[in-house]
Amino acid sequence: MRKLERPQWNDSEEPAANARRGLPPLVGEYFNLVRKVISTADASPAELHSLRLATKQLRYTLELFRSCYGAGLETRLADLRQIQQLLGEVADCAAAQRTLSKSVRSRAARDPIQAFLNTRAETKTAEFRKYWAEQFDADGHERWWTTYLERSARPPSRR
Repeated sequence: MRKLERPQWNDSEEPAANARRGLPPLVGEYFNLVRKVISTADASPAELHSLRLATKQLRYTLELFRSCYGAGLETRLADLRQIQQLLGEVADCAAAQRTLSKSVRSRAARDPIQAFLNTRAETKTAEFRKYWAEQFDADGHERWWTTYLERSARPPSRR
């Protein structure tokens, strides 16, 4: 899975103008990427991990423009942190399974733990999907993001 495209920076523009121009398409790309991955019921742990990395990339990019936005950006960043947390819990299960398969030789000891980790990963994946569908990608939510990013950027305050 690929990373999100980096917004093009125009050195002749202020950071706020670059933000208004570059961030809304980046958010749109993020929404499309997540929708594509979760459109199938069997997204792999690796695909979900890629979504976590894309979420971190988007969050870190937006954090660079904190001084150009108001409190509404903090609300959006909190939503991204929630997505990261949910996807991180799925990734933790996959990492634990890999470690377990390398370190525990006894199948009798390994199988119940594997079953627990499988169930936990499925539960956490379902929680992520539910949060995405009902909160993050609810009707009009992408537009809520992009409209805010298009209109709210202001030049950073000079202190």
